[in-house]
Amino acid sequence: MDSGIGLLAAATAVRRLRPDAELVLSSDPGSMPWGPRTPEDVTARALAVAEAAAAHRPDALIVACNTASVRALPALRARLEPGVPVIGTVPAIKPAAAGGGPVAIWATPATTGSPYQRGLIREFADGVSVTEVPCPGLADAVEHADQSGIDAAIAAAAARTPDDVRAVVLGCTHYELVAERIRAAVQRPGAAPLVLHGSAGAVAAQALRRIGEHPAPEAPAHGSLTVLLGGREGTLTETALTYEEGRLLQAMSPAR
Repeated sequence: MDSGIGLLAAATAVRRLRPDAELVLSSDPGSMPWGPRTPEDVTARALAVAEAAAAHRPDALIVACNTASVRALPALRARLEPGVPVIGTVPAIKPAAAGGGPVAIWATPATTGSPYQRGLIREFADGVSVTEVPCPGLADAVEHADQSGIDAAIAAAAARTPDDVRAVVLGCTHYELVAERIRAAVQRPGAAPLVLHGSAGAVAAQALRRIGEHPAPEAPAHGSLTVLLGGREGTLTETALTYEEGRLLQAMSPAR
C-alpha cells in the first residue's frame, strides 16, 4: 500500500523474489501527496487504503510509504495484526552510514528534520556526517510522471547536497522510481561512484520472512496482480507504466 505509485518498487522487489506471488497493490492517488497532511489525516487515509487491501485476505501488508510508516504504522498494526503482519518502510540510514559517509538523506519536507528521522540518524549514524535534504515537489512530480517537474526537483535537491557525499538515502518510496536520474544529478566528476540506498529490497525480504516464506526467483511466474485505486479494482495507470517497475509488473503478472 501507498498513497500512489511509490509502491511499485517494493512490489517489483517482491515479484523478483517470488514470481509466483499474488500481489494486491492498494493506493489512493486522488489523495496524494500525504506528506503535507496532518498525522490524523494520514492515519485515516492509510487505514482506508490498508483495509481495502485487507479485504483481499493477504498474507502480509507492506506499507510501501515512508510517510504512512512514520505517521500511521501503530494504528495499522493495531487494526490488522496479528491476522495480517504489517511491514513498514524505514529509510536505509543504517546501511548507508555503515559505509562511513558522508551521507545525504533525500526525503519529503515533512519527513526531513522530523523526530522520527532524527532518531534514526542518532541510532544508526552517530559519528557520521549526515545532511538532510528536503525534496519539495519531487514525489508529486514522480506520481504524475511530470518529467520537467522531476528534473527541476532533482536539480534543486542536488544543489543542496554537499559535493563530498558518497551515499544518498532515498527516504521516499517514490524516489526509487527515478533513482538513476538522482544518481546522475549528484555524481561528481572524478569522484568515487555514488551509492544509492533504497528500501524496496529489504522490505520485500522482510515481508517474506514474516510469513515464513523464502526467496524463490526461479519459481514459475504464475502469480497475479490486483490493482486497487481508492478501494476499487482498476489497472496500472498510464503514469505507472512510464516507469520500468510498472512495465515489469505488468509483463510478469497476468491481471485478474
